[in-house]
Amino acid sequence: MASWGKVLHRTPDLSEPQGVAYVPFSDSVFVANAGDGSVHVLRGEGLTPIRRIELDDDADNVRVDAARNRVLVGYGKGALAVIDPASLTKTADIRLKAHPEGFQIDETGTQVFVNVPDAREIGIVDLATGSTRSLPTQGAGSNFPMATDGDEHQVLVVFRSPPSLMALSSQDGHVVTKVETCGDADDVFVDRKRRRVYVSCGEGVVDVLESREAGYGRLARVPTVPGARKSLFVPELDRLFVAVRAASNEPRRSGCSGRPHEGCPSFGGVRYRGVSYLLVE
Repeated sequence: MASWGKVLHRTPDLSEPQGVAYVPFSDSVFVANAGDGSVHVLRGEGLTPIRRIELDDDADNVRVDAARNRVLVGYGKGALAVIDPASLTKTADIRLKAHPEGFQIDETGTQVFVNVPDAREIGIVDLATGSTRSLPTQGAGSNFPMATDGDEHQVLVVFRSPPSLMALSSQDGHVVTKVETCGDADDVFVDRKRRRVYVSCGEGVVDVLESREAGYGRLARVPTVPGARKSLFVPELDRLFVAVRAASNEPRRSGCSGRPHEGCPSFGGVRYRGVSYLLVE
């Protein structure tokens, strides 16, 4: 943590970067750009440019299909691009009904679940055959964030309209449970060690949900900053990082800090240079 708050590298010429993924065997970083539909490939060591792969437009989320040594990128009006990290070329498209938002590969590595909000559905792709099927969203809309809970064999989908989290069985797609969440959600993460789920929302809070016998219940609603939707959970550090627009470069305590108290149990927060982190205990 000696370099905390220090800029180590800047990568120029990116146009609205959205998704990032690292492929260990080729030591390469894939960055999807919504602005021009490109995927920039960088060397992991030093982040030097290797290749630029052109897609249609609106390149978005990136996932690594480790079992098949390939990279999946959501883009355009409805597709997952299949990229070979060895040749750095697009080898195929998996077609969807509309633009894919959040998507995740399940715990078995055999299926990918895809949020397709404009079609008001969740797509399921068989990664071996490329065949697709759809799950209805039961009247809910604007499903953007998604995460997998491999321990429970569930896929967690968060909707903005109405604000809610829906847990689906990753085995057959049936709805396991549904719970209300904060509004304008953009990211969701599973904390396997504590059996919790973190949902970061543009309304200026992070919802902390815990696994219960009847499904999920809210443990805490932690205030952040209005508009702070993007986040990243790093389990090795026990921290949830939330991107905020800081008014200054000085560290400032968030509204949920110090010893646990009602509404803010076991969370401390610090904001520094546009990033807020919640210390999870």
